[in-house]
Amino acid sequence: MIFELIEDTAKLALIVVCIYFVLGAYVRRKQPAWSKPLEKRRLTTLLVLVLVVSAVKVSEDVLGGESGPIDRAILLFIHSHVPSTLTGFFEVVTFTGSPMVLFPLAAVATIALLYARHRFEALLVAASVISGAIMIYFVKTVVGRTRPALWGTEWYWGSSFPSGHTLVVATFAIAAALCVSRIRPATGKLALSIAILWIALVAISRLVLGVHWPTDVLVAACIGAFLPLAISVALELRQA
Repeated sequence: MIFELIEDTAKLALIVVCIYFVLGAYVRRKQPAWSKPLEKRRLTTLLVLVLVVSAVKVSEDVLGGESGPIDRAILLFIHSHVPSTLTGFFEVVTFTGSPMVLFPLAAVATIALLYARHRFEALLVAASVISGAIMIYFVKTVVGRTRPALWGTEWYWGSSFPSGHTLVVATFAIAAALCVSRIRPATGKLALSIAILWIALVAISRLVLGVHWPTDVLVAACIGAFLPLAISVALELRQA
């Protein structure tokens, strides 16, 4: 198992590096105006590629049924080791990732950014959350994965894959962190840390409550982080 994981990681790393250099060569030949913006966002570009490749790989395992035993083992381990006294806390955490919280929050943030004349940041937040919502609906409809039924859980709409709560929280949290880092660079690391903590807590809450498989939240976090990063790069390239 460990050697297989190391082999898969090495393959993914090789794929990311190859795509990165091919993309760089294409930009230098066909879109030279993009060279400087991409050079400045080198780490962001690499992170985008890592998220895409990781999401594709895990999704492939899910669709092929290879992740089932691992998903089940991890979920049962969490259920047996997390005290029931923490269920209420994780219910509150999962509520912060619901549409009733995130969509109004995203709308207020977008309006506030527009009012403050931060059009780039307002567009980033709105586009990230809207694209995330569309992605959730489309993938859930296409994949149709059955939710876990290992113990009594609350009913949720749609299939298990991917986790909608985790994905939309990731899109909003990362988009917000990017906005903060642009407006107030000194607080960028703090904003990113808070965003990652929020995403992690919501992802864990979905597992503790037993409504998603681990691979559901992993892919959702990758896609959710990918969208605002990719949109921010695209917007900057458009301005170049």
